[in-house]
Amino acid sequence: MGNRLAQARAERGWTKSQLIRELRVAAHRRKLKPLVADKSLNRRIAVWENEDGAVSGYYRDLICDAYGKTPLELGLVELPATPTPESVELAERLTLSRLDGGLVELLRGHTQSIRMMDRRLGGATIYQQTAAHVEQIVKLVRYALPGPHREAAADELGQAAALGGWQALDMGRLDEAWRLHEVATAASRESGRPAGLAYARAQQAFILLDVDRAAEACEMIRRAREDAGSGVPAVLLSWLHAAEGEALAADGQRNNALRALDLAADNLAAGASDDSLPFVMLGAGHLARWRGHCLARLGDEQAIDDLSDALAVMGEGRYGRAEASLRVDLAIAFRARGDSTESRLHAQRAADLAGRTGSERQRRRIAGLLSA
Repeated sequence: MGNRLAQARAERGWTKSQLIRELRVAAHRRKLKPLVADKSLNRRIAVWENEDGAVSGYYRDLICDAYGKTPLELGLVELPATPTPESVELAERLTLSRLDGGLVELLRGHTQSIRMMDRRLGGATIYQQTAAHVEQIVKLVRYALPGPHREAAADELGQAAALGGWQALDMGRLDEAWRLHEVATAASRESGRPAGLAYARAQQAFILLDVDRAAEACEMIRRAREDAGSGVPAVLLSWLHAAEGEALAADGQRNNALRALDLAADNLAAGASDDSLPFVMLGAGHLARWRGHCLARLGDEQAIDDLSDALAVMGEGRYGRAEASLRVDLAIAFRARGDSTESRLHAQRAADLAGRTGSERQRRRIAGLLSA
């Protein structure tokens, strides 16, 4: 600032006395009270020009009048800060992330489309699309302002991330599966909707089952179910009890597992499917398959009846990944009965389906079965 004031006086060829005279003229023109003595003004000018001393608003106007220049030209004010690339980028993201009800519906529809394709084709085929969809919703939610639309989008993020996490688990990508379920649980908490949170937390426990930590999986699902309490639809409670039954079966707790499956059946009878829970696909046939899976885990040949009924309801070739899992269970159950021929037939069919759907999870189960 001082250099510009000194430069302005030098350009005019003024002495300090001449500048003081012009300042007094400007003050008189503005009908201000007389300025301080010349000696005092002289000291002030020296401070302004040589020591970058601050110029008050009173003297700033007089100096501008004297030189006929603006405060900016004389360096008495600074230019507004130039937006940094980071601030420009943030502003753009905040602008682009203007969520509304229509956009949330589009996101919901896309998630459902991926969900239906996943059930038919398997996770390996559709996973990249799911991951991209999750990342898109993450960006929208992260830069959206608080409000009901952000909460609705967070709920959708929870559902999409849980779907992607299940696909990653099926593909044998356990770290990625865990990460996506963490995204799902965090998003579900933000949405304030207990159903999505309970589902994501319980489903995450299946990753623990795949790394032989059944006891911890039981505890994780139990807590998810208890935290949900009666604040979620009956069909989700049924799903949570069945999931807990599977974890208990994996932990060798036969009686507790069967008790959990009975509770699942009771809750399913109490409440039909709920359109607000598109991520829960559970009917009598699905529950029969789940019960058969648990019995197969327990080495009980009674699993064959439940699994055969579930296969008849499901139909062959409609749900590749689910059918692959069911046939592995049938192979295990027939082996428990001592029927190695039927066991191998189902194992080979399961291997074919796992190859089509890219299910590394089922391939591992089949490999262990066939080697046995």
